[in-house]
Amino acid sequence: MTSPLTLHDTAHAKINLFLHVTGRRPDGYHLLDSLAVFTEVGDRLTAELRTDGNCTLSIHGPFGTGLSSTDDNLILKAAQLLKIHAKSSFGAHITLEKNLPVASGIGGGSADAAATLRLLSTLWNIPKDLLKDIAPKLGADVPVCLAQRATRMQGIGEVLKAVPAMPAGGIMLVNPGVAVSTPDIFRRFSANGGPKSRTEPNLPCHWDGMEHLVSVLDKTTNDLQPPATGLAPIINDTLQAISFSTDCLLSRMSGSGATCFGLFPTARSAQLAAQELQKQYNWWVWGGAFASAEK
Repeated sequence: MTSPLTLHDTAHAKINLFLHVTGRRPDGYHLLDSLAVFTEVGDRLTAELRTDGNCTLSIHGPFGTGLSSTDDNLILKAAQLLKIHAKSSFGAHITLEKNLPVASGIGGGSADAAATLRLLSTLWNIPKDLLKDIAPKLGADVPVCLAQRATRMQGIGEVLKAVPAMPAGGIMLVNPGVAVSTPDIFRRFSANGGPKSRTEPNLPCHWDGMEHLVSVLDKTTNDLQPPATGLAPIINDTLQAISFSTDCLLSRMSGSGATCFGLFPTARSAQLAAQELQKQYNWWVWGGAFASAEK
């Protein structure tokens, strides 16, 4: 039986449905405009109360091999930062079931850190308002992962605007098993001309189904997709395989890659497409629904 002092949470995969690079600050950080959404699939975290004040981490799961469970892990950094800010005398043992590919453009590390903050704030009885101050100190994607709802991200990720929940539909995620360097992609992006002026896309106050969502996304891009495919051509192969899937409405890369996604009319059609793709390629593939989508 699970102890009442043991809590569970899911760090859902974060997908950038579009990503525009709009500028660059003097300190080198790029300014972005992106629609971030979350899917049902994710890493699973468990936190068990420790009364000795120590925070420890164990990792398992299909993508857990090789991950560090020492203090340089973002999960433990999140735990220690919360402990310091809240002046808590408690500790915790955290278990990560790593189900998402590592460094793959779907916010896994940031989502894990955000889930850690949510878990420990409950376990240690810390006001949730404190988490909004701590999250940005852990990374630009951690604040949006804290809420795990559809959000317009701007600035360097700190300007967050809630948008309507995704329509009931399907999404397939595909990672071809290659690592791409985010700094290398931004360098290539800058070498190819960098940010371009464009009109910001207008997002509606309600989605009238998946076709409406896709019609809006058709007017957007992922600016990092061309430099990423230049560095890793297999991303193009991945996008083509997704686009050839039955009922696929749109295919695109998420974040800085290498994970790509396809949008489908229903969660079932995304699941069926994922099953077919798994038969053809030795890639990580998942199909299902958005988290917190309209029912």
